[in-house]
Amino acid sequence: MTDLLAEGINFFNNGRYFEAHETWEDLWRRTCGPLRLFYQGLVQAAVGLHHFARGNSNGGRAQLTKSIAKLAEYPARFCQIDNEKLVADLRTILEEGVIRPINIVRSRDL
Repeated sequence: MTDLLAEGINFFNNGRYFEAHETWEDLWRRTCGPLRLFYQGLVQAAVGLHHFARGNSNGGRAQLTKSIAKLAEYPARFCQIDNEKLVADLRTILEEGVIRPINIVRSRDL
């Protein structure tokens, strides 16, 4: 399953939000327990940015709001992801209402 996480991050970091959403949705559907909501938050982040990229700011805001609410419940470093940075970047986009490239930082050290 971690291969799907990495694959989704690669799509996300390259601005391919729809593909990231599809990949993480597969991961989310297969997962039970506490990880499930984290993966759902990633799915919602990708969907939100996809909406913003297509000019649907209302849909983008709605999905990012849901995403942030879920992801913010997890530690600053989670699943080898700098979750704190991701949440901060998503909040900035939500506040500004303008999409800008963001990267999910992933490291074995996190």
